[in-house]
Amino acid sequence: MGKKMKAALTKMEPRPYALRDAVALVKSSAYAKFDESVDLAIRLGVDPKRSDQMVRGTTSLPHGTGKKVRVIVFAKGEKEQEARQAGADFVGADDLMEKIKGGWMDFDYAIATPDLMASVGKLGKQLGPRGLMPNPKTGTVTFEVGKAVAEIRKGRVEYKVEKAGIVQVPVGKVSFQPEQLYDNASAVLESVVKAKPASCKGRYLKSVTLSSTMGPGVKLDAVALAKQWS
Repeated sequence: MGKKMKAALTKMEPRPYALRDAVALVKSSAYAKFDESVDLAIRLGVDPKRSDQMVRGTTSLPHGTGKKVRVIVFAKGEKEQEARQAGADFVGADDLMEKIKGGWMDFDYAIATPDLMASVGKLGKQLGPRGLMPNPKTGTVTFEVGKAVAEIRKGRVEYKVEKAGIVQVPVGKVSFQPEQLYDNASAVLESVVKAKPASCKGRYLKSVTLSSTMGPGVKLDAVALAKQWS
């Protein structure tokens, strides 16, 4: 453990923090020379192996992620033009699919119109492992491609519970104001709490941790957070 990490840890007490206090602590503990990302890690009391306990969804961060995202759209005709006008980085159909089959993956989000999903679905080996396959549940399979591109540009984030029962979501950058990070983290927590599966019994939010890219994790009061948005 380096000296900077040790110094950051001395600022923390062995107790769960309220969200506002955790935000302030993460900002004051960040020590990297670059603008670190701030992330939420939420451990849920679900069994991801059960289809009825799969937690996934999207939410819009009020202040964005602070990261420039690259968006591609699979569309034809009028929808292709709509996507371009909305600011999509790359738009196409067969040509774009062939490019991806060739190994090109220089993008963060993929959107597709429903009529092209039969063809886009064949890119499962390329898009699936990276979580980039368009999905109706996350709003990335839609005829409203302009709206979808705009929402992603403004700061929409997707989340999906991992095999270990953890959801990890970026909520901004260390350079953000405390209130901006608080608002963004609140939006994510509210969305995840509301996404609780009906079949999930017992404690849903097992633990919640806020951290910067290089800094130590700050444990939040998961019980209080669950009550706040339940």
